Amino acid sequence: MGSCLSYLITSKATGGVSRTHPVAPRLKVNAIMFYTAIRYACFSLALTLAASAQAGIVLNTTRVIYPAEDKEVSFGVHNSGGGEILLQSWLESDAQGTVDLPFVIIPALARMPADSKQLLRIMYAGVDMPQDRESVFWLNVQEIPQAAAENALQIAIRQRIKVFFRPQGLRAEPAQASEKLQWRVLEGDRLQVSNPGPYFVSMVRIDVLEGTTHVLKKDSLMLAPKQSLDLPLAKPANGHPLNVGFTSINDFGGLVPYRATQIASEAVNAIKVAKTDTGVH
Repeated sequence: MGSCLSYLITSKATGGVSRTHPVAPRLKVNAIMFYTAIRYACFSLALTLAASAQAGIVLNTTRVIYPAEDKEVSFGVHNSGGGEILLQSWLESDAQGTVDLPFVIIPALARMPADSKQLLRIMYAGVDMPQDRESVFWLNVQEIPQAAAENALQIAIRQRIKVFFRPQGLRAEPAQASEKLQWRVLEGDRLQVSNPGPYFVSMVRIDVLEGTTHVLKKDSLMLAPKQSLDLPLAKPANGHPLNVGFTSINDFGGLVPYRATQIASEAVNAIKVAKTDTGVH
């Protein structure tokens, strides 16, 4: 194959192949495909290296909690790259279409030299938000590289994290939200999880077993306040109880393991467990 590739490259330089160096059509096609694959791989590598060189922004948090009684909340951004960038930040919701949010980010645009830090503030206007439960939004932070030489590759990198707006006077503690989740089996082939509380619950590494058999796995899941989800099982439970292990993400981005056992048709709550013992393996 290497000789065919070399031949085609040489032939392209000499202006033709069919009259002086006959090659089997299949070998020619394979060589062209291989040469194209090499060019594509090199281009992909160039994109990766360019992204690595320019992806310089680092946020000092993985989520933002906004208590309604606070006038503002802030977080930091570090430009760890080797060049100056323009930093753009904005909030958006999951709602369809354009939604006017009662928040403002200051500064929405900021010029950041290499290896500099910038404090961004989120301010709430005090209107148009549910007061009986949390609301969630997406915070977007995007770096825009400065103008480069002609034909140079530029990539704008965007990071997104969640902002949880927390009204005053909500009952219960947010740290207990995962323990309040209710797990039950429906009709033997679905696992239902319900969130009766006012807080969002973010989970990762959800693992469900019937005895020693895995019947459900999910990498991540977020339950909104008052939301219920039905998760299909890989095989019917047939009256056998299920055990669930999952990891919850707390306000500080920390990972806290939980376990719910002997789940059947009656609702069961989870309990916090030691990190070395999730009860599900």
